[in-house]
Amino acid sequence: MTKTDIPPITSDIYIILSCYNEEETLEEVVTGLVTRGFKVLIIDDGSKDNSPKIARKLVKKYSPMVYHYRHSINIGLGGAIKTGIKAALSKNADIMITFDADGQHNPDDLYNMYPPLQDGEADVVIAARDFNDMPTGRRFGNTVMNQITYLFQGKMVKDSQSGLRAFTADAARKLQLKSPQYGVSSEIIGEIKRRKLKLKEVPMTTIYDQRTIEKGTNTLVGIKIILEFLNETIK
Repeated sequence: MTKTDIPPITSDIYIILSCYNEEETLEEVVTGLVTRGFKVLIIDDGSKDNSPKIARKLVKKYSPMVYHYRHSINIGLGGAIKTGIKAALSKNADIMITFDADGQHNPDDLYNMYPPLQDGEADVVIAARDFNDMPTGRRFGNTVMNQITYLFQGKMVKDSQSGLRAFTADAARKLQLKSPQYGVSSEIIGEIKRRKLKLKEVPMTTIYDQRTIEKGTNTLVGIKIILEFLNETIK
């Protein structure tokens, strides 16, 4: 994509960067975001490696574009996203976009995320991966999670477990997220339906390597998410 093709940023956009033990990729990911003009909120979810040290270095290097928030213990993806939303709202963000720190997202895909929100076309944008390009295990796991999300949340989307999501500030304020862990991805889909938010789905590319494949949705993660949903249903 050439510079002339990049849609202009007319809003105050913050990237919510969930991070847990990402010392290998954190600096590269943050640098890629900042050089594209995005402000970054690093949400360190109790990392035990050098991620906190790297994050502090990045804050100094890229101030005032990068901020660091740290959980003293690992809470989970849901907890990190809630912290990120709260932080973005406190900085009067117009738009916030969730992004993973493990290097699996192509930062150029962000150029598809914010225009529909700036134009009032949508309240939420979710980027969908091409399941045909996924490793077999990941494709099966994510296909099953789409069905489980539909069963428990009542809304079918192309990629319920996508980590690349954008929200207007008004939409983010309406979300009532309870899941502290991976169940938050499906819970967001349910909240879109319950709050009657306008959703747009856009394509994305994903960078697969051994680390991102191992960290993705697998059988164990799926079982944990189902148990989370059942626990909330019983309540």
